[in-house]
Amino acid sequence: MNDLIKYAPDLAAGFLVNVELSLVCAVLSLIAGTVLVSLRVAPTPVLRTAAATYINIVRNTPLTLVLAFSALGLSDTLGLSFSKEPSTNAFWLVVLGLSAYTASFVAETLRSGINTVSLGQAEAARAIGLTFFQSLRLIILPQAFRAVIAPMGSVMIAMIKNTTVAIAAGYLAESAFVMRDTFDDTGVSIPIFIGLVLAFMAITLPVGFLTGRLSRRLAVVR
Repeated sequence: MNDLIKYAPDLAAGFLVNVELSLVCAVLSLIAGTVLVSLRVAPTPVLRTAAATYINIVRNTPLTLVLAFSALGLSDTLGLSFSKEPSTNAFWLVVLGLSAYTASFVAETLRSGINTVSLGQAEAARAIGLTFFQSLRLIILPQAFRAVIAPMGSVMIAMIKNTTVAIAAGYLAESAFVMRDTFDDTGVSIPIFIGLVLAFMAITLPVGFLTGRLSRRLAVVR
């Protein structure tokens, strides 16, 4: 317990970095996932194939490799840089990799929601003159989002926990790295483990509860 008290400020700072990563990646992955699923169900074969290829490759690639590619492939080899400040650059490389990874899961979750919308609604939208993307934006996607609120909550919870592997992209400020650093000084400390577990539960449990409750309240009656 003394170790937890001693290192609490450093651990709290690292945990806040995880929270910041989670918030930014949640917004970006939802946007990117919505774009991907729009292409995934588009009537154009080239768009469908491109989106399906991306989703299948990224979903079946370990996150650590995606983050390592962000740091080594995009940054070191291709010279992609978001900032001259190393820590800021590493932060956005993690955001890029984690958002690209999570977006593939968001897209597949939304696609399952789109499959719950009756074909007749899409046909009716086309009959009144709406284009495919207009019917998708105005009719299909709103219902799809309502149908997958709970599964989307699970995707976001997984993304929050995935922020602990940000070290794979060379970002050395999040809680898992800080915890490991403290272990180098003090040895493995059970209170520190438990403290971080409780900190993450304080975020993930409310997310699960709220999305479950929203799912029941906004369920589409069919």
